[in-house]
Amino acid sequence: MRLLAPLAALPLLVADDLPIAARDAASWRPEAARPTAPPVMRALPDSVVITEWPVPWERSRPRDPFVDPKSGDVFFVGQVGNYVARFDPETGEFRRYELEDRALPHNLIVGPDGMVWYAGNGNGHIGRLDPATGKVTRFAMPDSAARDPHTLIFAPDGSLWFTVQGGNFVGRLTPSTGEVRLLSMKSPRARPYGIALDSKGHPWVVEFGTNRIVTIDPATMQLREHVLPDAGARPRRIAITSDDMVWYGDYARGYLGRLNPATGKVDEWALPGGAQSRPYAMTTDDRGRLWLVETGVQPNRLVGFDPATSEFFSVTPIGTAARNTVRHMVWHAPTRSIWFGTDANTLGRAAIP
Repeated sequence: MRLLAPLAALPLLVADDLPIAARDAASWRPEAARPTAPPVMRALPDSVVITEWPVPWERSRPRDPFVDPKSGDVFFVGQVGNYVARFDPETGEFRRYELEDRALPHNLIVGPDGMVWYAGNGNGHIGRLDPATGKVTRFAMPDSAARDPHTLIFAPDGSLWFTVQGGNFVGRLTPSTGEVRLLSMKSPRARPYGIALDSKGHPWVVEFGTNRIVTIDPATMQLREHVLPDAGARPRRIAITSDDMVWYGDYARGYLGRLNPATGKVDEWALPGGAQSRPYAMTTDDRGRLWLVETGVQPNRLVGFDPATSEFFSVTPIGTAARNTVRHMVWHAPTRSIWFGTDANTLGRAAIP
């Protein structure tokens, strides 16, 4: 398989949330929905098939899709467009739910009851949307410094954990009471970012501003830091396999890394795109394989890695746009697919063999 050469060096740390000028984000208003073009499908030699649907609201940064476990519909946010949207993969129909100005939703997840929870990254809240009625319930942060809730995940006990990147917190929201507890990071400007849970329900968080990964004991709210060996490492997203190995993408150095929580041992593998691959979105499949998106290579590329062989076995271009960054993605086991959004204003699905 021929690999593309990496592009020239990119800035080390880019603003994750809103590269569009603030004045543009504040003044722009989404267009009305209109018929979308047919999805573009590509079958690559490695048999990964990528399908993309243009999102009907331009320049809205569709991102962070999550499949409703009941309906199979795909919910996602329009971070710049201030909306939550619902997509039916069978019909290709999009439906939009409006959010308040400056909500700037960053991420969402869907609970077992069908309620949609989103991170109000622009004005410091977490929202719960009832898709049946469109009603939104807001849960404000108890500290104004927690200004930018970032990425959400449900724990087995029903609590909702989340990161607060700029505010430098990890938080826990109890849906039954609405209580929000915040835990400050030990390092200043740590930028807590991606979050995942191990088999015990303990959250693990990568600190994008440092070379550290932290875990939290839910019973005590005590934080433990694991320092990565290279001081220049900047982990951005995280995934945990069924053996409780903690995996991360090193955005600064172009590596896939594995932390063994029991021993503290760290192993790393250079990504196919090299030092400028900028690994970002990340997930695992039902065979324990890792999937990452190289965002320093344009178009972006979906890369598969098999821990059983310690090999990268799949490299698949995503779209054709020059700036189509994939920031987050999720694995959907029933359909053996990975869902993602792109900065090229598309919603995407990668069917995994």
